[in-house]
Amino acid sequence: MALLQAIEMRRVRLPLVAPFRASYGVHAERDVLLLRVVTAGGEGWGECAALAEPTYTSEYVDGCQHVLREHLLPRLLGRDDLSAAGVAEALRPVVGHRMAKAAIEMAVLDAELRSKRQSFAHFFGAVRAAVDSGVSVGIHRSIPAVLGTVGGYLDQGYRRIKLKIKPGWDVEPVRAVRERFGDVPLQVDANTAYSLSDARHLAELDAFDLLLIEQPLPEDQVLAHAELAKVVRTPICLDESITSAQAAADAIQLGACKIINIKPGRVGGYLEARRIHDLCASRGVPVWMGGMLETGLGRAGNVAMAAMPNFKLPGDTSASDRYYHRDITDPFVLVDGRLNVPDSPGLGVNVDLDYLKEITASVQMVQRREGRPVRVGD
Repeated sequence: MALLQAIEMRRVRLPLVAPFRASYGVHAERDVLLLRVVTAGGEGWGECAALAEPTYTSEYVDGCQHVLREHLLPRLLGRDDLSAAGVAEALRPVVGHRMAKAAIEMAVLDAELRSKRQSFAHFFGAVRAAVDSGVSVGIHRSIPAVLGTVGGYLDQGYRRIKLKIKPGWDVEPVRAVRERFGDVPLQVDANTAYSLSDARHLAELDAFDLLLIEQPLPEDQVLAHAELAKVVRTPICLDESITSAQAAADAIQLGACKIINIKPGRVGGYLEARRIHDLCASRGVPVWMGGMLETGLGRAGNVAMAAMPNFKLPGDTSASDRYYHRDITDPFVLVDGRLNVPDSPGLGVNVDLDYLKEITASVQMVQRREGRPVRVGD
């Protein structure tokens, strides 16, 4: 436990290797909100997983920065008994905003573990020194194009391919990848694009021995996923539907999924993600680590957590150069299809402060002065 003295909120524009296509346009850079906390015991870093627009979840970067500044950080600053484990309870009066809460919990946990000389991996009970790495392949304009992309990733050593699918782009690209690349571990992600009336069509994917179908229906249709699972033999994996350990327990009980994707930002932080991991382990439900285009900070935490025992499938823990020409930390490099788990204190990575200054768009400090209220400054 340590006194939280100040928090720096830094917005950076991180250039992407390839434009990121989203429903709100095509983007050549990632707008990232980073947090640096200063405690009596030292410093720690956090990363907000939110995107620029509220199209994946209701959260978005500007909104996260606002709710942190106005509502979350004032509830934490100046507390002399603050620990990472206490962040969620302290912030409970603020409804939702899981990605914003996850970012501050991550920074406090990093500071706490650094002060103890303990790594994220050790704290979460990692059982592997390296984790298998998978890669996500987006919608392409043609089947030859997607085959070229998949082939390139397999040549790099990735151990699992995930194809994005949508109505009109599903059975044929999957068939083509399976025919070209044989028994490569293969799964698909629908990002909520289908309805229960598509069940018979989705069942056509059963012929291709897929690891799973990820989030075929909208996130609030948990019962419909349970009905879909009666028609489709391929295991259903839930992503967006899983926002907490309670949501995971309910989905498993209903038979809505056999596998769960864990994204720490989506569920409110690494500590809630650990609770989901432990719950799923107790129910015999394997989990895997999702991705949100994280920088080396978020990737470090995700890789450390993905080394826990019940992460049974390769995650979207791609190498840094999958997304960024230059990362803000030392890059994560693919070695024989795996990423090494950081073992230094805290997140186990160091921020390249000189490069960070180059790509910084704005910096805002929130701090408490002795005997005075919270102060916000640019």
